[in-house]
Amino acid sequence: MDHTPELEKALSELKRITGITMDVKADTPGETEQALSQIRCLCAAYKEKYNKADFLKSLMTDGIPSYDISERAARLHIAPEEKRVLFLLEAKTMDETLTEILKNLFPSQSKTYLVPVSGNSIAVLRPLKSGETPESMNQVARTIIDTLNTEALAHVQLSYSAVVDTLADLSAAFRETSLALKVGKLFYSEQTVFPYNELGIGRLIYQLPVSLCESFLQEIFGKDIPESFDEETTSAVNKFLQNNLNIAETSRQLHMHRNTLIYRLEQIQKRTGLDLRLFEDAMTFKIATMVINYLHTERNQ
Repeated sequence: MDHTPELEKALSELKRITGITMDVKADTPGETEQALSQIRCLCAAYKEKYNKADFLKSLMTDGIPSYDISERAARLHIAPEEKRVLFLLEAKTMDETLTEILKNLFPSQSKTYLVPVSGNSIAVLRPLKSGETPESMNQVARTIIDTLNTEALAHVQLSYSAVVDTLADLSAAFRETSLALKVGKLFYSEQTVFPYNELGIGRLIYQLPVSLCESFLQEIFGKDIPESFDEETTSAVNKFLQNNLNIAETSRQLHMHRNTLIYRLEQIQKRTGLDLRLFEDAMTFKIATMVINYLHTERNQ
């Protein structure tokens, strides 16, 4: 019995998505219908298991043998050799609203892939367009954050990688963005965008042994290592450091009387022995607070 148009179409679809050529012998309409149903189920199962998002997630997290990447990428119509940048977004919950906004921001024709990573994070693999540079990615990141914050009123933080030349480099890019997001949230929590190459001293502290961090703090504070500082004091100190120890400018930006700011700095000096009006003490305090935050996070984990 000849194949029906529906069966021919199903066999063609099976070959397109799996590369498998299959011949079906059906002698009755009932057998044809049964074969058609089974082929459609096979296509659906294959799509579910080997869709683009699953393939890219496997590349990022599990690793796929290099000899298998090109074949599977071709089957899914993903160019294996194309310059791309990986963005990793995290929110309290990566719900449907945020996902839909991202889909509108990056329509399918843009060849940008959205890859759910967990319940609160999603990766965005975006091609580098003509004329764009790695430095242009910071503006792309800001656009993503601003759009999500405006349209979904969600607090989203984001990191991004260096330019990824091939899909084989995606695993390294994912490790890079994951580290950037962890370090950024821990040491620069007031920020929302964490470029892979702007982690500063946070990258160094994050990779230090806990015992070395504890010895460093004991050297500075002795046995009375402060657990933390109140939010107002922390905010004032951070702004003071950002303004290069300029009391007048810091007071102006915080809408605070200069004497109030000086009082806060003197209170810190009483507690720690560090005068933040001196550059060396200010630098020591900044590093020490970052180490304290790091140890606090490690102990909670």
